[in-house]
Amino acid sequence: MKAIKNRVQLMGHLGANPDIKVFDATKKLANFKIAVNDRYKNAKGEWLDETQWFNVVAWSKLAVYAEKYLAKGTEVAIEGRLINKSYTDKNMVKRTSTDVIVSEILILSKKKELV
Repeated sequence: MKAIKNRVQLMGHLGANPDIKVFDATKKLANFKIAVNDRYKNAKGEWLDETQWFNVVAWSKLAVYAEKYLAKGTEVAIEGRLINKSYTDKNMVKRTSTDVIVSEILILSKKKELV
């Protein structure tokens, strides 16, 4: 059970190309968002679509992989862990966000579908 304390798996599509930051020759960071769609029936029997957006962070070799192979619209499966962050915005309002620190990325789009 120790291995599943903080673990998340998501399948979705990238909303934009990854944002890449280079810190030095060996350290790279990729930030991107994925949209995960869910479909369900409401009480009236109507189908509803709901989209949840997730912030994803990839470091080092996974950041290099994301930069090389991921683009807006790419369908991916990711696995990672959640971290919560707190910050104060420019209007001095305290905010929180949750990021997925990725440990694995699997491209689900077929090659011809990639942007």
